[in-house]
Amino acid sequence: MNSTDKIVVCLGRQIGSGGYLAGKMIASALGLFFYDKELLYYAAKDSGICEEIFENADEKVSQGLSRVLNAHDFLGGAFFDPLNATLSRDRIFSIQSAVIRKIASEQPCLIIGRCADYILRDNPRMRSVFIHAPLPLRIANVAERRGISPEEAESFIHKEEKKRAAYYNYFTNKEWGKADSYHFSLDAGLLGLDNCARVAAHLIKESLG
Repeated sequence: MNSTDKIVVCLGRQIGSGGYLAGKMIASALGLFFYDKELLYYAAKDSGICEEIFENADEKVSQGLSRVLNAHDFLGGAFFDPLNATLSRDRIFSIQSAVIRKIASEQPCLIIGRCADYILRDNPRMRSVFIHAPLPLRIANVAERRGISPEEAESFIHKEEKKRAAYYNYFTNKEWGKADSYHFSLDAGLLGLDNCARVAAHLIKESLG
């Protein structure tokens, strides 16, 4: 079986939408391996670079790298620091991209975030899904999950989604969260997570024939 015989689903989601859980359900329905933070482990393992470097840079263009890159180096080209411990954002993205392509070529899988839809855009068996929900619902979900006030939850959502959008837009030249950036965009607030997963799995199977 070659890589084009394997279904690959790339899932993006708004914070607090329940997209992570929907992704788990979609993967289960389609019999796919599920990847999220695991990608950082494999990127570190394959490159020999400390996993913390990938964690700090995960889906962030600038702020997440501030602890490992200074301003001058961050804006420069790919490099190693004197201890060979840090890399530029573009080099980190390149390493993660290679890991994503390798995984997608070896097994049917669902990948959460990390511009996987762009990285695998030439794979005819890839389908991208974006899960969104109304802001009040997302605020309530985040406040409950993190044990914070609604005001703090709203601030957290806006701050983290700004980083997520900047990362996606920078590397893909597309707009994060915009419907035409994905094959399917589903409203978890309207459908509920179970229906989102069921509809997504059905659309993916039907579109692949």
